[in-house]
Amino acid sequence: MSRNVPGYLLLVLLMTAMSAAAQKADSLKKDSVKIDTAILNRYHIEPKKNSLPVRTRVIQIDRENIPVNLLDYKMNYWRKWITLSINFNQSAFSNNFAAGGANAIAVNGFFEYKSEYHKGSFDYVPDLVFRYAKSKNKGQGPRKTDDYLFFDNKVATQLSKSWFFFGSLTFQSQFDKGYNYDAPDYLSGLKPALISRFLAPGYLTESLGFEYKPNNWYDLRIGTGTARQTFMIDTTVYHNNGGNNNNVPIHKTFHNDLAFQLVTTVIKPLDKKNKININVRYQLFVPYQENIKFTSHRIDGTLTAQVTRLFGVSFNSTFIYDKSQKPGPQGSEGLGMGINYRFPN
Repeated sequence: MSRNVPGYLLLVLLMTAMSAAAQKADSLKKDSVKIDTAILNRYHIEPKKNSLPVRTRVIQIDRENIPVNLLDYKMNYWRKWITLSINFNQSAFSNNFAAGGANAIAVNGFFEYKSEYHKGSFDYVPDLVFRYAKSKNKGQGPRKTDDYLFFDNKVATQLSKSWFFFGSLTFQSQFDKGYNYDAPDYLSGLKPALISRFLAPGYLTESLGFEYKPNNWYDLRIGTGTARQTFMIDTTVYHNNGGNNNNVPIHKTFHNDLAFQLVTTVIKPLDKKNKININVRYQLFVPYQENIKFTSHRIDGTLTAQVTRLFGVSFNSTFIYDKSQKPGPQGSEGLGMGINYRFPN
């Protein structure tokens, strides 16, 4: 038994050492358990701070001015329309042509310039129209077949979306002398009778009132305060007009009327490609100092059709009912084919 004592002591010491090592390992394992961050957030437990120092750098933002070049855009308050038409017709026959005929040549021209300046509540619209045509047949002198001069200026201030208060100044006359080739004296071999010329007659009209303009192609003016001056600078043409002198007293050159005036215009393309356009102007004039039968009506219409960029067809017509000029209705029309330019096209 005494021989086994050292062996028992060695065994006890070994077991004691192993027990101490196991306890130390358990202690280290407990210390290395991870801490749940949800528990820390719930109980406001702050984790241990890092013992190492942390450097923080303050960020500085400096303001830097960068030059910017603005585009040089300018607002254009103008809209413009230009229509130009020149038509030429010619026919010739030999002296022995079986069907007969007379050599003839004819030229007619049409020009219209219209623009609109609109800025804020201010609106200004000038409209200028020229029409002139002449023909020459063999055995006859040149004859005027169309003659019209028209210039309209309108200023307006906007009252609501579609209504304006306007003032306008309109001039209307003809360029050239006009003759009556059906007069008995001319048929008897005398010179044709002179019946009109520049400012004989001529009209200058001032008007104030209200304008209705719901869109860019329709316009209606109601001129409650309108004055029209009629000029007859040639005091002799009334002899060839049956004594009618356009309400101007005989041997006088001027007459003034106060009236109510209604003017409506339609300028509109009839197709999506803007190749066919119509321009119609109607004027009603009711003089306050005259009998109601002297109410006058005038319609001027132009229809243009663009066939190619520079070739087109134009048709214009005028209807007048004015007892101060003639007792019955008057009418004229013209059809032409030739150079036809419209801007914008």
